[in-house]
Amino acid sequence: MLPRCLLNRRVWLMHLMVGAALSPICGVQAAEVMSTPTQESAAALAVIYPDIPEPYRSVFMQIVDGVTEASTQKVHVIPVGSKIDASSLNAQLKRLNVKAVIALGRQGLKTAEQLDRDIAVTVGGVLSLPDAQQQSYYGISLTPDPALLFANMKGLQANVKRVWVVIDPRHNDWLIRMAKEPARALGLELLVHEVSELSEAVRVYEQLFAGADPKRDAVWLPHDPTTIDEQTILPLVLRQSWQRDIPVFSSTYVHVKKGVLFVLYPDNRAMGRSLAALAQRSADARKGLALLRDVSMAVNLRTASHLGLNITSEQQRSFEAVFP
Repeated sequence: MLPRCLLNRRVWLMHLMVGAALSPICGVQAAEVMSTPTQESAAALAVIYPDIPEPYRSVFMQIVDGVTEASTQKVHVIPVGSKIDASSLNAQLKRLNVKAVIALGRQGLKTAEQLDRDIAVTVGGVLSLPDAQQQSYYGISLTPDPALLFANMKGLQANVKRVWVVIDPRHNDWLIRMAKEPARALGLELLVHEVSELSEAVRVYEQLFAGADPKRDAVWLPHDPTTIDEQTILPLVLRQSWQRDIPVFSSTYVHVKKGVLFVLYPDNRAMGRSLAALAQRSADARKGLALLRDVSMAVNLRTASHLGLNITSEQQRSFEAVFP
């Protein structure tokens, strides 16, 4: 576990993973940072990640550390930019006897599309895959498993019976399908509002909080570029949550600093270990993205106190971060 002073370097900023501008490639020379002992002729594993500056580079390197810890193959680490010489990269992977690649972030995924067909691709560091790619790649999403989110919400406030969520189905219809059964298993009613634009989301949130019951309701904020806006939606949600004593939980780390009750966010090193395991058994794995279960938890104690929740010191020790 990283010291709390370094936790910010583990933060997943959603926009980083889903399309932040990336620096140009300075070539595709392999930068092997760690490997497990192996014969030179044995098949190797490569990790391709966006060549971007600190502090975000450290996020990817934490994933790489997890991959090298768990891999039984030699691991080659290759940073890539927005311009790729696909023929040179494929030739390089062939020389290194790479049979499988872990592609991180949107730029890693874009690069993976240009690899030779005989290279198995495992994807990480993205929220979702386009439908056309669901049957082409294996991987792990950055989206925390709703089962974990709901269980932690019930653990903090057992009387919650209904969870409200506002989504754009173009982005999160798949997530809601996967959230229904875990909610039902925990005795929760999942109430979904679908919107297609920001102004509609504002109106729905206002109506939602006006009718919410502090004795049994909670609000879930998933990653959604339409319904979670840092300048408009989040201040509205936090204000209404505070005024009406409605707990709000999220999948975005920075939200907990601003006042949501708790967040689940990726444990980068553990996720790297899971990606390595998936890459090594990809022939037996189900294609598409699995929901993230390698997570850490951060809690806002001021918000918990305002909601009347008694979080013990023992509970606090189980959280990776507490605020303020």
